[in-house]
Amino acid sequence: MKKVRAAVVGVGYLGKFHAEKYAKMENVELVGVVDSDKTQAEQIAGKVGTSAFNDYRELFGRVDAVSISVPTPLHYEIGKAFLAHDIDVLVEKPITTTVEEADELIEIADKRNLVLQVGQLERFNPAVTAVKNIVDHPIFIESNRLAIYNERGTDVSVVLDLMIHDIDIISNFVRSGIKYSHAMGASVVSDNIDIANARIEFENGAVANVTASRISNKNERKIRLFQKDGYLSVDFANRSIIHVRPGQADNNCPIPGMHLEEKCFTDGDALEDEIRSFVHAVEQRDPPEVSGRMGRDALKIALSITQQIQESSRIYSG
Repeated sequence: MKKVRAAVVGVGYLGKFHAEKYAKMENVELVGVVDSDKTQAEQIAGKVGTSAFNDYRELFGRVDAVSISVPTPLHYEIGKAFLAHDIDVLVEKPITTTVEEADELIEIADKRNLVLQVGQLERFNPAVTAVKNIVDHPIFIESNRLAIYNERGTDVSVVLDLMIHDIDIISNFVRSGIKYSHAMGASVVSDNIDIANARIEFENGAVANVTASRISNKNERKIRLFQKDGYLSVDFANRSIIHVRPGQADNNCPIPGMHLEEKCFTDGDALEDEIRSFVHAVEQRDPPEVSGRMGRDALKIALSITQQIQESSRIYSG
C-alpha cells in the first residue's frame, strides 16, 4: 500500500511529538517539518530523520496530510491554505479563533471531500475510550481540570486552553443542544482568564458543572458522570475509571446495594492513537474521530463561556 506523505507545521512543544509519532509509523512517510525558527526545524528534522522547511507553502504538492501545531491565531490561515491544495488536515485545538473561521474551513473540507480533524487529545485517552460504551444519558456531570501555573498557553484564556477538552468530551457524551449556560471567572496572573467555572444546562435535561484553572497547587484532570444506572469517575491523568452500578454488594462500595469496580489503563499513547486515527481516515477516506464540526461546536461553547466571564468582569469592575 502506498504510504501517506505527511508533514508537521510547527514543531515546538507539542508539534515535535507529532513528528516523532509520524516518523515511527510504517504506513507514513514523514516528508518534512516546518517551523519559523530555523534552528528548531533543523534540530527536530535531524532527530526524526526528515527535511526541515521554514515556509509551509513549500509542502504544497509534496504531502497528502499535515498536522498543524502553531499558535491558534494561525490555524485558520494555514489550515485554509492546505485544504485549498487538497491536503488533509489535523489541526490542534481550538480549531480556530472564531466560529466563522471554523465554518469556512469545514465548508472547504466538505466541498473537496477532505479530512479535517481537530486535536482534542483527551478523546483518545484510554480511560475515556473505555467508558464510551458505558456512558448512557448522563444526568449530572462534574469536571475539574486544574493545573500548576505554566506560562505556555497563557496567550489564550483557560477556557480555550484547558476547559475546551472537557467541553468537547461532555458534549460528545450528552449529545444534546445547550439550553442555558452561566459562567464566572477571573484573570489572576496573566492578561487572560486564568480560572473559570461554567454551569451548562442541556436541552435533554442534563446539567454539567465545569471548572478549569491554571493557578492550582496541583494537577488534576477528572470528570464524574451520574446516570440512572450508576456513577462513573474518570481520572485522565492516572488513566483510571471507577464504575459504581447496581449489582452484588461490594465491601469496597460505600453505597448500599451497589457494586464498585476500578480499572486502570496504564498502556496506551493518546497522541499516537490520535495520529493513527487521522492517518486511517486519510487512507480510508472515512470521517475523522473528532471532526471539524465537533471542534467548531466545542469552540462555540468555549467562546460563549469566555464572553460571559468577560462581560461579568466588566460589570463588577465598573
